Amino acid sequence: MSGRTSPPSAFDPVTPPRPELFDPFRLCVYTTVAVLAWLLTPAAVVALFSGVALVAYLRARRAGLVKSKCKLGDTRLVMAYLTVAFLAGVYFSVQRLTTMF
Repeated sequence: MSGRTSPPSAFDPVTPPRPELFDPFRLCVYTTVAVLAWLLTPAAVVALFSGVALVAYLRARRAGLVKSKCKLGDTRLVMAYLTVAFLAGVYFSVQRLTTMF
């Protein structure tokens, strides 16, 4: 025993180690796949994926995430992209439903 009472110098007791922030990158990828598959699938899928991704990015942004692994980088740009995809998906889903009846 060394009789040391203070923690090692690498450990800072004032600021605890910060856990890595959750980056909902996969949800951005899923939305992109849904947008690319739009010709083969209903627009509702795009609205669903982008809506889920948008909620996840909003939560991550509130937790402090400012840079995403998504190609767009900044979470504000990613959320803008997801919002446009969501609104387009909802619009075309409603348009398809109204023309069916």
